[in-house]
Amino acid sequence: MSQNKRNYKASIILDNRGKEDSVEQLIEGVKKEISAVQGDVTAVENIGRRDFARRTDDQFPSGVYIQVNFSAPASAPAQLHERLRLNESVYRALVENA
Repeated sequence: MSQNKRNYKASIILDNRGKEDSVEQLIEGVKKEISAVQGDVTAVENIGRRDFARRTDDQFPSGVYIQVNFSAPASAPAQLHERLRLNESVYRALVENA
């Protein structure tokens, strides 16, 4: 049974405090999470480090923003959001229809 894939866009804030990994390595980790939910990454845009409008932690005033376009089955966004929530390198994630 073949599943139809839909297009999605994920906006993600990466948290690289205290990590030896570069931003590119963290992006590769996000791509692996998308592949784990049968997603195919079509584009990745590294927006760069931006200051937060509202800080929740004084020790973390800014984060690295990325946008990832991907196609995946309809069940993938919920699964991906849960996987990213458990990933220590991801501070915040928003997955929406593209």
